[in-house]
Amino acid sequence: MAEYDFVKMQKKLSKYLDEDRYNHTLGVMYTCAALAMAHGCDLKTAQAAGLLHDSAKCIPNKKKLKMCEHHKIPVTEFEKSHPFLLHAKLGAYLAREKYGVEDEEILSSITYHTTGRPGMSTLEKIVYIADYIEPGRYKAAHLADVRKLAFQDLDECMYEILKDTLLYLEENPKDIDFATKDAFVYYKDIHMERQRTGSVL
Repeated sequence: MAEYDFVKMQKKLSKYLDEDRYNHTLGVMYTCAALAMAHGCDLKTAQAAGLLHDSAKCIPNKKKLKMCEHHKIPVTEFEKSHPFLLHAKLGAYLAREKYGVEDEEILSSITYHTTGRPGMSTLEKIVYIADYIEPGRYKAAHLADVRKLAFQDLDECMYEILKDTLLYLEENPKDIDFATKDAFVYYKDIHMERQRTGSVL
């Protein structure tokens, strides 16, 4: 198990994020730790993923595209027209190259923390959910219910967040990534099967 010097990592990270983003990041790190305790995930791993999930967020969009090209990070057509999404892939790259993270599960959690994907690992779900519910968040629909659900059932929580996210994005359908749709269909299927069998919370 890798050892992470969180004080050192935070000091370094604070140079690259604005104040609001840095405070959000600490909130996600804290929430990842709390969710890790609730769901039997390694605490340090969850903290590292939460701390670094937005490490590339404040890089200007044009520079994100250039960095991806330079480092041969694949960019989809959708990402070319929505380059803000690249902070996830780029964040995973920076976590490895600048912060010394080699744990593939952490890197994958950073990669998918914005769009989600079908069949996410426990850590991937924790980072995705923590990003949505950390204490500084206040705009999302049904936040109190989603926060409670996060500590009870990660799959059901993913379904609720993805459902609300797609409802919100439907105002601008061109902004919906296929990965988010695929993730929603996957977690909706789990939700519907539980409803059918009576095993939903």
